[in-house]
Amino acid sequence: MQETSITDATLHGHFGLCPVAPDALQGIPRQQTNPTRWNGAGWEAFAEALRTAGVELRSSKAARGVFATDAGGTAYGLAHGVVLARNTQQIATLLKAAQAHAVPVTVRGGGLTTEGESVAFGGVLLDMTGMSRVLSVDFSALTVRTEAGIFWHALAEELRRHGLDYQSAPLNLTSSVGGTLGVGGIDVNSARLGCSADQALAVLVVTPTGEIVECSDEHNAELFQRVILGYGQFGVITEVTLKVRRYTPLAMHYFYYDNLRAAIEDLQLLDRNDASDYSGILTIMDCAVNLLVAFDSPEREAAFNQHWKSRLRGHGEAGFALCMLRRYALRPWKIAEAWYLLQRKQRLFPEFRRPEYVSGHTMEDRTVVFSRAVWKHWGDRQMVIPDLATSAEKFVTAVERGNAVCRKFFPHYTLYCVGIKLRPEHRPHYEMSCIPPDAEGWAYGCEFEPMIDGVVYSRDHLQSFKNAIYDIGVDLGASYYRFGGMMKGYIRRVFGDAIVDRHLALKRAADPAMILNRDVIF
Repeated sequence: MQETSITDATLHGHFGLCPVAPDALQGIPRQQTNPTRWNGAGWEAFAEALRTAGVELRSSKAARGVFATDAGGTAYGLAHGVVLARNTQQIATLLKAAQAHAVPVTVRGGGLTTEGESVAFGGVLLDMTGMSRVLSVDFSALTVRTEAGIFWHALAEELRRHGLDYQSAPLNLTSSVGGTLGVGGIDVNSARLGCSADQALAVLVVTPTGEIVECSDEHNAELFQRVILGYGQFGVITEVTLKVRRYTPLAMHYFYYDNLRAAIEDLQLLDRNDASDYSGILTIMDCAVNLLVAFDSPEREAAFNQHWKSRLRGHGEAGFALCMLRRYALRPWKIAEAWYLLQRKQRLFPEFRRPEYVSGHTMEDRTVVFSRAVWKHWGDRQMVIPDLATSAEKFVTAVERGNAVCRKFFPHYTLYCVGIKLRPEHRPHYEMSCIPPDAEGWAYGCEFEPMIDGVVYSRDHLQSFKNAIYDIGVDLGASYYRFGGMMKGYIRRVFGDAIVDRHLALKRAADPAMILNRDVIF
């Protein structure tokens, strides 16, 4: 797609002024997106220590340049060297040397961060994709042991050979298992099963000082609590034991709304009553809202059809088309918006109905279908995805306020909303994470993603948009899925000094040289 530079004239009449003029910084709180590059002190001695220990360190510009940015495409940095993860002992050797020479280590899996969290601004970039093997499957206990650098789609392929499936994973399956457990992981079945991190039974961790520790809620529980949902601050996860389940195809239902509040209220109704196996909202702006509802068994689907389907206020495709005709007949000045919605539908819907994976309303492989659609239709050279996570009671307000921000800054955008079933026994994991402290039963998250559509926005425009979303979270006492980058400036405002200082003290004790994934939180 041909790129065009966005101008004041393009934006002013529709959704606010893009601040690219000389006064661009006025009124925009500046937050650090690219941290200061590490000065390289002690690098040669460190590199020699790795060579002596037999750890391969790649330092060519080509090897380093592969990792210059992440999926967000707004933060850029360059490591001094790259290490491809081979095994747990190798990583332990690396971290011991890094601790001794005070060399920063940035861990990267799929690189799907959007704030530069997996970008190295000097020091070592540890590429975990070299550890991508499934180690064992326990069919009686329904668990899998896998290396943490594996992508979810590769794990799914291995499990399918045995008639099994993962329980909960991010919609973009090119994220790594270890990286996901560090931040949470949200699926359309999270309202029933919790986030991906909740499925971890045990992990093998290399601490920032190079110790190798197996931990779980029963053994070395304090480390387990800090590593799971810990944003990579307290160790590198190298192996994971996950819950799995028997594979089943999905019976899919879609309900369409032109009212965001009604769709969210219906989503929460289903979640509270355990009325579906999968549920989530994906929108094209706030005028075409899709509530996805799906089931693992005919029995669950039949119960939904009997007791809950008639209570939902959404429409089928034909009914929604009539709603749209009426909407835009009364608003002829918005015909361009109507045309965009129609084009988006024509491009997007076939991805969810590919005959290789979908028969009728049964989807054989959500792993492929959702991952293909997410990356193809929501990805761009730049991706900016600020988010809010709140209690159930605050969620409608948070989404409506965030939606208003999206309309101000961009002509087109999408919202992705999903519930997360909380486990009281996992509360220690949630303390400083994407799970808001006041949530009980369920937390709810919404991602606010502009459709960049090949347009080049100023960095200040993107940053002021993110600020506006994050400010809503501060005001509502919410939390966020993504830390790092400009989000780092919000962490104390969100969690308060007491919690942040406690975790900072834990971090300093575990990582004396503060070398592991610096600038993400501390």
